[in-house]
Amino acid sequence: MPATVARAATAAGAALTLGSTFLAWTWTAKFPGDLTVTGYPGGLQVLTLVGAALTLLFTLSGYGIKGLRWLTPGGTNSPVRLAALGLLGTMGFTVGAISVELGGVVNLEPGAWIGLVGAIITVVASLGLPHDQDITDTTTPSPLEKFLNSLRAPAPGRPKELPSWAEILIIVAAFGIGLFVVTYGIDTAYPELFVGYLIITGFAVTALFKAGLMARLSAITTKYRSIAVAAAFVAAAVFPFTQSTDQYTLIAVNILIFATVALGLNIVVGLAGLLDLGYVAFLGVGAYTAALVSGTSASAFGVQFPFWASVLVGAAVSLIFGVVIGAPTLRLRGDYLAIVTLGFGEIFRIAVGNLDGVSGPRVTNGPNGVPNIPDLNFFGYDFGESHTILGFELGAYANYYMLMLLAMILVVLVFSRAGSSRIGRAWVAIREDETAATAMGINGFRVKLIAFALGATLAGIAGTVQAHVQSTVVPEMYVFAGPVPPNSAFLLAAVILGGMGTISGPLIGAALLYMIPAKLQFLSDYQLLGFGLALILLMRFRPEGLIANRRAKLEYHETGQLDVPDETLAGTTSGTTKAGA
Repeated sequence: MPATVARAATAAGAALTLGSTFLAWTWTAKFPGDLTVTGYPGGLQVLTLVGAALTLLFTLSGYGIKGLRWLTPGGTNSPVRLAALGLLGTMGFTVGAISVELGGVVNLEPGAWIGLVGAIITVVASLGLPHDQDITDTTTPSPLEKFLNSLRAPAPGRPKELPSWAEILIIVAAFGIGLFVVTYGIDTAYPELFVGYLIITGFAVTALFKAGLMARLSAITTKYRSIAVAAAFVAAAVFPFTQSTDQYTLIAVNILIFATVALGLNIVVGLAGLLDLGYVAFLGVGAYTAALVSGTSASAFGVQFPFWASVLVGAAVSLIFGVVIGAPTLRLRGDYLAIVTLGFGEIFRIAVGNLDGVSGPRVTNGPNGVPNIPDLNFFGYDFGESHTILGFELGAYANYYMLMLLAMILVVLVFSRAGSSRIGRAWVAIREDETAATAMGINGFRVKLIAFALGATLAGIAGTVQAHVQSTVVPEMYVFAGPVPPNSAFLLAAVILGGMGTISGPLIGAALLYMIPAKLQFLSDYQLLGFGLALILLMRFRPEGLIANRRAKLEYHETGQLDVPDETLAGTTSGTTKAGA
């Protein structure tokens, strides 16, 4: 297919699908989102409209239209294909969901068929566009390799210099859009809409990466790092003000708790390279400590500490546990260390389940846990009551959201400072090659123990807040693997999925791994299977995670002359290869 015909057909298909969103897709309002209205898109139609508009914009950018060329500083055609695939995925899912839930394709109105045909035309035509990068392999590529190559794009060139005010405005706009996208995902009211949201968001973000826009944004945020960090936390702080009830704010609070603990684990796994499979136990230590000194009638101690004191005590106890567990075990490496930490996690859960006054001393009430934990009261500010700030009413969970946001700022600050410090460089050296690092004078045991203790402390801080948010703590909240995060398996998956050794990676990974189970509860029996398959695909196609640092990108994707182990370097007589170097 000629490129001009393919581009015109792609634009026509996207426009056809976009127009179909203003038509009725089904005759009955029984399907969530009310897709029966003509002239006003609703529910999944809105997501389809966004996908069609994005595909159309990328396609028109390929024509070199003035005012749209900035959309594709990197790849020109690969973003079109990705956006088209997202459009077809959303449209196909919607048609399938309507047919299944309402009892057949007979329940589809012409508007749905028009949208589906338009999406198919868009994808087929986009496959006829030229590749942004040629296949460098001399062997005959398979159809799959050709398709995957069609989704690759070159790095964007040097951008035109913009005024400082314009670049700062871009940062503000980007985080504003990010806030809207995240808020929309958290506020999705039914599973079908959330699945569509995942499909269109995943393909759209990937298309933006291939287009080079995310690389441009990354360069600007790096240039104005302080402003970007401030904008990110301001956008996060605005979230509770967008909510009319606490229903979705509670999800956001739990995401922050999950993300904070994942960042702590990222120090242990991502920076120091220590595989900890029992990390959730440190979250439990902090939670149980805060619960036992909260003043609840179920506490065996009968004391009530102020919040700041309970945070310090929870962090200190978690630190002690980290040192006590780490000191005898961190001389182990690899799988042996993983097995020991897994055992510690299970020992903690079983131990707190037995401290019920029957199997052991009465400390934790055994499997019944510590209930009726009172709300926090910080210098007269009751976190369990609603408060009006700047004319907006903040509910109880909004108060805890703000508190966890402050805790996350602390954890991010600790992570960034520690990672760029002398001890952080020692962690990276230990992670890459402990034998070589030890030979260079690094005390491997001491360095690893510091990482283990610091990670435990950060998890303990998050646990002190979690105890008051949940108002009860029980042993089954701190298992190795289960359908509800946070648990050790989900925490490790969040770090790997997001990108080890980065700050934003575990935050994104934790958000995804918490929202998916919370929104798709009807798939609870298959969640672990789904996450396992997702991790396998991730290891195959993006082993560095969704957000990778420069080191990981070079390690997994950069190739050079030494990457061919069976060939002799030109001009040498020793035949040095990568395998023998």
